[in-house]
This record gives sequence, C-alpha cells and structure tokens, in this order.
Amino acid sequence: MPRIRTDGKKTQIVIVGGGAGGLELVTKLGAHFPRADFDIILVDRNPTHIWKPLLHEVAAGSLDANLDEVGYRGHAFRWGYRYFDGALETIDRAAKQIVVAPITDEDGSEVIGRHRIRYDYLVLAVGSVSNDFGTPGVKEHCLSLETRADADRFRRRLLNQCLRVSRQMTADPDADEFARVAIVGGGATGVELAAELYSAATALGFYGLEVFDEKRLQVTLIEAGPRILPALPEKLAAAATAELEALGVRVLTATQVTSATADAIITKQGETIPADIKVWAAGVKGAAFLADIGGLETTRNNQLVVGPTLQTTRDDSIFAIGDCAFYVPEGEAKPIPPRAQAAHQMAMTAYHNIRALIENKPLRAFVYQDKGSLVSLARYTTVGSLMGNLVGGRMAIEGRLARLVYTSLYRMHLIAIHGWLKGLSLLLIGHVNQVVRPKLKLH
Repeated sequence: MPRIRTDGKKTQIVIVGGGAGGLELVTKLGAHFPRADFDIILVDRNPTHIWKPLLHEVAAGSLDANLDEVGYRGHAFRWGYRYFDGALETIDRAAKQIVVAPITDEDGSEVIGRHRIRYDYLVLAVGSVSNDFGTPGVKEHCLSLETRADADRFRRRLLNQCLRVSRQMTADPDADEFARVAIVGGGATGVELAAELYSAATALGFYGLEVFDEKRLQVTLIEAGPRILPALPEKLAAAATAELEALGVRVLTATQVTSATADAIITKQGETIPADIKVWAAGVKGAAFLADIGGLETTRNNQLVVGPTLQTTRDDSIFAIGDCAFYVPEGEAKPIPPRAQAAHQMAMTAYHNIRALIENKPLRAFVYQDKGSLVSLARYTTVGSLMGNLVGGRMAIEGRLARLVYTSLYRMHLIAIHGWLKGLSLLLIGHVNQVVRPKLKLH
C-alpha cells in the first residue's frame, strides 16, 4: 500500500506545466493514486493544451486548434487531478510551497492574487522559450512559435498581409507585391513552417483571395549552420532542402543573423532580407524565471540540472522533465535533446520514480531511447530517420511511410492523455473533420 501522510493531510503531487510531458505525467498520476489520500495538481498559465509539434500548422491556418486542444479543467475531472490557472513565480523549498503569480483580467484588474500551493513532490515541466542569443531587434520585431497564442498571432499577421497583397493586385494587376516571410532557424520548426506556408497559400484562392496564390508568397529560411535539419542524416537534409527550394523557399545556410528591424533581417554577410513577418526559431533555452529558482542548480540557459532519476541535484523531492531539464547521461558528451519524444520518456520515468518514492521501492535511472527524427513538409512529403539507438545506425525514410510514422506520434500522444477509447474516437473525428471542415482557418 502507498505510504501516506500521518497528519491528516493528503499527499500533494504538483506538476507545473501542461505540455506533452507534464500532461501525460499528471494523467497517469491522477489515474493511479486514490483521491482520498492523494491530491494531484496541475499548474499552467494557459487553460488548454495543444501538442507543440502542431503549432506550425496552427500558425499557417492548416489546423484549427479549437478542434485539437485539450481543456485542462474537463481533462482534470476525467483523470482525477485538479487544475490551477497560473504561472509559477518561485519555489519556497523550506516551506515546500510554490508561489503562483497573480492572475489579472484584460483590463489589468486582479482576479486572483499571488498565492501558494504546498507540495510533497514537485515536478517542473515548463518547457522552453526561444533563445535569441541577444541578437538586437529580435524581441521587438520577431515572432516565435512557443504557444498557441504565438501561432494565432502569426496567422492573423499572415492573413492580413495576404489580404493586403490581394487588394493591391486587384487594384493594379501589374503591381509587384508579395507577402514576405523570413524564418530564422533551420530546425524542424522552421522547416515545417516554411513548407506549411506554401500549402496554405495554394488554398487561399479558394477562400476569397482570388488574386493570391503561392506565387505571391516569398519565404526565406535562414540557418547559421552548414545545413538545415542537423538532427537528420545529411542525405535527408539535402532532400528536404531540394523540396523546399522546389516550392519556392529561399534556403540560406551558413548565414548568421546580426539584427532584426521592423521590416527586414540583417545578416553578417551584410545582406538585408526584406520581410513583412519575421519568425525566430533558432534555438531554445529555459525561461528566465528558472534561473536559480528556489536555490536549485541551473545552467547558463536556465535549465534545471537533474540526476539520472530526474530529481534535481539539490532537492530529491523536486523533479524536472522535458525541455527545462538538463541531463547528460554518464559516458555521453551531450545533454538529452529538447524533443517531444524525450519529454514523453522523461514523464514515464518520473511517474515510476514518484511511485517508487511513495511506495519505498528502488528508483529507476532515465535511459533515453532515440527513436529518430521526423520532419513534415506539409502535404508534400515527410523525411526522417528512425531507430537511432539500433546497432548499425539509423534507417532513413521518406514519403508516405515517413508521413505515416509522423502522424502516428500524435496518435500515441492522444491515446496517452485520453486513453484508448476516447483517443481512437478523437482520431476518427479528426478524419471526418478533414472532409467536412474548411481546409484553412481564416479567423
């Protein structure tokens, strides 16, 4: 039987962050521990969850987030945990409490004041934010794709620019007008967004923008490294580059950005790249509030340093998983990469170890199993490599097989947070929506 508190209070397990890892973890904890003795709490500043790898589709309008997002309150009722709306401000380790920042209304009035939530076990799963490396102008002029709000903001700007170009072309058919988008960062986010934009632009003509098509779209993808998609084999990265260039994307590699302005990206080579919309997807780091939070050990990039069991180095009752965690396995030179599959695997290890602590059983060391990387180029193709831990290296895949594997990752996530019955039902509903719903979200 689980060991419970003897002071009459419930054992409280608090998870901060409802991303892929955090939501999967709180779902399993809520389903396992009896509500009479345990209080499982999720804290997140957003009321809903959407799988982060889908944000580029939300940004381009290819996916209606209202159909795919998960409301924490309804999900909490189903799976036996409680949801608190709020942002983590700090940790009081002496009192074993987290401090949640005040919640304000749109007009600035305070809805809920600063408050504290006690914990017996705490899991930090707050993800990451874009790393602009201090590049001048990025914070003021570039968008990121970290949250649904970011994706919605990008979509509104994109549609407004496309509408502006369409009206100008209607007034003057000979006008040389374009919707110009610059994406900094040739990783999965940047590459997938670039391809998705052309897929969306092709469909805009069917939704009221009669004189706008993909020919009126100019996308520039800028990567500081020698090639895009460094996580993939060079052959697949070259195939993705060729596919993007065939669509019309201008791919610049070995190109460092030195600054961003209101209407352009400036490179170290001295080139000024005009852009109506600028997206920064060049790197990630931990959020600023994590720096030395609660006296815990953190890196220069504000990630929480954890040991093999995913417990923080200075407090065994606090875990960190996902992008906000920094862990270098013994014998390895690099830390665990910030990927959805890593967050999923960390959530499973944290679940086991929290149960082990409560039940006085041995803890398990986290072992990262690299399943490979997949990148979707919208409806055009998918490239990737699978089974990265197998002896003999990776298996490169492209086309329909890669697309099937790519979509299966999201299906597995749905089943993990909803269970088999509802997860499969949602997948069926998703297929129906692809037929009956508009191809683009234009509002």
